Amino acid sequence: MTQTTQPAQATNDPANPRTTHLIGLLLGAEEDWPTAFEQVLALVGPVTTDDGVTHELTSERITIEPFNLRQPVRDGLVIDRLAYWYYHPREWLKKAALVNGTYLLNSPFTFQSMEKHSAYCALMRLGLKVPETILVPYKNPVDNVRWAYTSAKYNRAFDLKAIANEIGYPLYMKPFDGGGWRGVSRIVDEEALQRAYDASGEMLMHLQATVDYEHFARALSIGPETMVMDFRPDQPMHNRYAVSYDFLSPKAGRQAAAISRIVNAFFGWEFNSCEMLVKGDDVYPIDYANACPDIAITSLHYYFPWAIKALVRWSAYCLMTGRKGRIDLETAHYFAIADRDDLTDDQKLDAYLDIADTYLDRDNYRAWCAKHLDHLDLAVLEWVQSEAFQKILRDTIQATYPEHERDQFKAHFGGLIGLWVKDEKARLGVG
Repeated sequence: MTQTTQPAQATNDPANPRTTHLIGLLLGAEEDWPTAFEQVLALVGPVTTDDGVTHELTSERITIEPFNLRQPVRDGLVIDRLAYWYYHPREWLKKAALVNGTYLLNSPFTFQSMEKHSAYCALMRLGLKVPETILVPYKNPVDNVRWAYTSAKYNRAFDLKAIANEIGYPLYMKPFDGGGWRGVSRIVDEEALQRAYDASGEMLMHLQATVDYEHFARALSIGPETMVMDFRPDQPMHNRYAVSYDFLSPKAGRQAAAISRIVNAFFGWEFNSCEMLVKGDDVYPIDYANACPDIAITSLHYYFPWAIKALVRWSAYCLMTGRKGRIDLETAHYFAIADRDDLTDDQKLDAYLDIADTYLDRDNYRAWCAKHLDHLDLAVLEWVQSEAFQKILRDTIQATYPEHERDQFKAHFGGLIGLWVKDEKARLGVG
């Protein structure tokens, strides 16, 4: 994090103005998608915008070092996959946004909202169909010397079983700030309830009603782009995303995509996944706060090329158009719509979506990509069929699975990627 230069490097030649933008990747234990991102970014090439400036994009993997709060930041945009749990880079992101105007795809100022509880409250306030949810106190004392006094004086006794009976079985117990299915239990009776609560320790837990659903949808939103996928949480990770076409009704599909973008715009996130239970035309959001949405090649497979392409497109758009990151939130605009009695639920959803799409520059983004990145679809199609892509897939399989399973997974993921290639050729009308 030793930063010495400004976000964009521009030439001084007025006859040939050029600007180079640097994208920072703040990473944890991932190798597959960062390598893919770097390779697809190279396919963008120089882009000359309407003002005559030629833009080029490059990237770096950010290292973690001491930093001076007044140091300039050379990255114009940062894709963060680390600061949700690692506080040192989180504080660097805050400094970069506040002092240097660095564009961040997910605001570190709403990381406390990057948990189930705040997002549940927000969508309930907007009138969406969040299942009945109750927050219960810790099972075990928190690590604070004042706990005993506070607990003895102010904590009210409560009947956990009575609360569960009020919600109804089956129900789910899950941490208020959970992620990656950590600590989630499906509770079918009082015995399982008590067992799960006893095991929760210092985790603060929700009890949430279940929904008799037909489909579990997971929507990944990157900027204004959203992919709604048929998700099967009971399957192993490599098989959770089914390649399903039109698995939702048109109304439910539109709601699922809209909710994902509305959540992102509400909290100032631009790279997030949302989970929803769907029955008929009814969509029930259950989890929609993910600071590190899954984009691994071994789980997304068929959808992986779209995700990397969308991430590159949105990064390019933000940097080349000079889009400014947002630090403050404007939730009152949403609540003003929520409080109106003259609008139906569908009309409110449309109004929320208008605010979200305005925030995300959806129409301008589409037009800009059509004009300046129209070559990227064919370039990515060719890249997915290249040896470079196959190496990413092979290396990831080798790092993920034991030797005796690798051939099986090479065939599994190879078949899914081959299906994407076939569908993409049909979509683009190429042989």
